[in-house]
Amino acid sequence: MGEQLHQEMKIKPDIEIKRVYSEAQTEDGFRVLVDRVWPRGISKKQLGADLWLKDAAPSTGLRKWFGHDRDRWEEFQRRYFAELDEKPGVIGQLLDLAEKQRLTLLFAARDTKYNHAAALTTYLISAAATKQSSGQKEKIS
Repeated sequence: MGEQLHQEMKIKPDIEIKRVYSEAQTEDGFRVLVDRVWPRGISKKQLGADLWLKDAAPSTGLRKWFGHDRDRWEEFQRRYFAELDEKPGVIGQLLDLAEKQRLTLLFAARDTKYNHAAALTTYLISAAATKQSSGQKEKIS
């Protein structure tokens, strides 16, 4: 009866976060340390990271300002996202990795919910959706 329209299936990137002190698992996929400073008491072998991407971490000034104060979480995210907007190469690298396999972002912070790796995951998922959306528009044009 009419032409069938086929849309590309939008797939959310497979990104997890994990504390550096948690044991590495094969299901972690590609493991990236996203802290600016190497975590205390952890050897390279213990960490089992495939990559240390210091530039994915918030600036030292922003990290110190936030100080894991949950009352500053929303503003921290806004400022950190602005920093990430200035790092398209880093974001592109992480998105490319997440398209190929599970990406596990490693962080040292005690708080597993309000930390830069959680914020980075939110940013990456949004960036992937924007990338997919703009890819759809290019195919339609």
